[in-house]
Amino acid sequence: MTVRSRSVFGTLGASLQTIMGGNISLLTELCEKTRAEAFSLMLQHAQELGATAVVAIHYDATEVMSGVTEVLCYGTAVVTTQS
Repeated sequence: MTVRSRSVFGTLGASLQTIMGGNISLLTELCEKTRAEAFSLMLQHAQELGATAVVAIHYDATEVMSGVTEVLCYGTAVVTTQS
């Protein structure tokens, strides 16, 4: 799980980008960084459990409070064998 918030400057910049329309690159970048961090954390936890792979990966996001979002990345940790 990763919890992120936007900075005051990021919020202001994103607000200005909404006026112009189109892709809001500041928020897109924040979302991508948060998604990648949640994914890495999930892989780290799986490795600590001795897993060699993770299958059926899902993402979930919840706004914890105004401007603060929790991102979950979860899946099934498995141990693979070679035949």
